[in-house]
Amino acid sequence: MGPGQVNYSDYLQLDPLLSLQRPLSVAAGKPAHDEPLFIVVHQTHELWFKHIHHELDSVMEMLSERPGIDERKMGTCLARMARVTQIFQNLVEHLRILETMAPLDFMEFRDLLIPASGFQSLQFRCLELKLGSLTKQRICPVGGGGESFYLSSLRPQDAEILKSLSENTSLHQLVVNWLERSPFLSKNGYSFWNAYQNAVAQRFKDDAAAINGSPHYDARIKLQQMGELRKNELHFDALFDQAKHDELVADGTRRMTLPATHAALFIQLYRDEPLVHLPYRFLNQLIELDESIQNWRSEHSSMVHRMIGAKVGTGGSMGYPYLKTTLGQTRVFSDLLHIPTFLIPRSHLPPLPEDLRKRLSFFVDAH
Repeated sequence: MGPGQVNYSDYLQLDPLLSLQRPLSVAAGKPAHDEPLFIVVHQTHELWFKHIHHELDSVMEMLSERPGIDERKMGTCLARMARVTQIFQNLVEHLRILETMAPLDFMEFRDLLIPASGFQSLQFRCLELKLGSLTKQRICPVGGGGESFYLSSLRPQDAEILKSLSENTSLHQLVVNWLERSPFLSKNGYSFWNAYQNAVAQRFKDDAAAINGSPHYDARIKLQQMGELRKNELHFDALFDQAKHDELVADGTRRMTLPATHAALFIQLYRDEPLVHLPYRFLNQLIELDESIQNWRSEHSSMVHRMIGAKVGTGGSMGYPYLKTTLGQTRVFSDLLHIPTFLIPRSHLPPLPEDLRKRLSFFVDAH
């Protein structure tokens, strides 16, 4: 190696990196063979969390651009969110490596960890806030309290960081803002929403006629089928009524604004149009990210159950019962999962005006 040349170990800072695994059981004079594995898995989690923040910050910066994100950057946003999703899928495999440790072997050093807890991971807590988790979604891990325990369990400087971050705009809000700026819902006297509402009404009318006219249903089954059809119609009521949508937002059933919901639905319905295909894939990627985080939470919950059963967590939490309650209640983009409720067959979609279709297409003017 000549002077100034890059060396593999120096570039990766391997000497300090590989010296950071310091088992407490060794310091206590009773080395536990599996403690280094426990440390490495959690340290690599934190390294990946750091990189997730790196990717997420770049996406949020692009979505924050005014008057709006350059459409040429949507591909970059999509690729980076896909990378974050893949990282979480990879972290699930990290937990499965940790599961090769037997519960009895974990007991060899578990008591030395008290009162430390994964609940105190600042990077993961910051990630929840950046994505857009709500304060009311923070389930207290000790069965009572709430926000006070959430902050008091952290180091004072970490609690201050979270308080400051909670005032920033989240990815969820940036996505809502981006959707609200959709220019395709109303143009030159054309209202997609009026056309779509008429198409939905015709769809329900056709379905009702098909049920009542079917020779295969008796009166009882027809009554049941019409009841189910009416339930389906009720789902659409809030889609066409601002006041009803606001009620769903107020009770926590929905989070996105009605204009953002309309734009997300338009993107889903007309995803084959070239200009909205990348936005469609981006929204789908947000759903996949939510799903990957839920899978990671589920794997973590199962691993804790396997390792400690019903014991209290090292940080004083309820352990497995607490982790189980977080499943399904911490989704950020649940509204996007609800969009398929409002899809209708392509054959029933209102045709787009020619000038709008051209705007959504890639075409060359031969003249």
